[in-house]
Amino acid sequence: MRIEFVSSARGDFHWSQPVLRLGRADGNDLVVAEPQVAAHHVSILKDRRGLTLEVAPSVGRVYVNARPVRERALLRAGDSLSIGDCRMLIRDDDDIEQRELIPATDAHCTVALRPVAGPLSGRTLPVGDRLELGAPHSAWPLELPQGDAAVLSIYWHDGALRLDGSRVPARHALRLNGVRVVQASLQPGDQIGVGAHRFVLDGPGWSAEPVIVPAPAPEPEVLPEDAAGPRGEVWWLILTAALLALGIAVVLFVHF
Repeated sequence: MRIEFVSSARGDFHWSQPVLRLGRADGNDLVVAEPQVAAHHVSILKDRRGLTLEVAPSVGRVYVNARPVRERALLRAGDSLSIGDCRMLIRDDDDIEQRELIPATDAHCTVALRPVAGPLSGRTLPVGDRLELGAPHSAWPLELPQGDAAVLSIYWHDGALRLDGSRVPARHALRLNGVRVVQASLQPGDQIGVGAHRFVLDGPGWSAEPVIVPAPAPEPEVLPEDAAGPRGEVWWLILTAALLALGIAVVLFVHF
């Protein structure tokens, strides 16, 4: 992963370690020398489930996609992270065009955009055969700063879901998982960002359901008497033990 500094000449910061510590003190993995940043401000934890942001107690404001975070928040590639006046973008290292895509089992499976930031938050935008945001007759406006007009298209082509931002002004930087794009192929979990808008692509029917192999039936429990042999042998042993006990009792009685 990498961190891109927005509106700053500072170069991108790459990291791969499980924990990334950010703050003003020199001991941090990423030093952010801003007056509003505490000595140890936040940490980003990376594991197989994704990224988690942890905010240190009693520090200044922290925002993810313009929403305040007080203790903890989940992060994904494409999220905007603000600490004081320092704005950063979490983004993928991978080349978007070279990544290996998960093929869709159904060319028109159920896919929707879930707005996670911006004016459309809280709604679900079904893709269907084609979805256009900002088009003249679209039910979904795409509001951008300075009233700029833009159209963002998502459509199926040869079994792949494509993103077309050729009608988005370049200064608004259409991004896929934090990487600047104009056109790209999509897959579930991708985050599309343009202006203040953030959309996550949900595709519950994208891939085949996992094959569930039934567990083998448990073997019958083997009882001790079953393991000992046929039941006749068990009774013979019991009878022999009883006769021995009787014989010992008779000997003791005659002796005394």
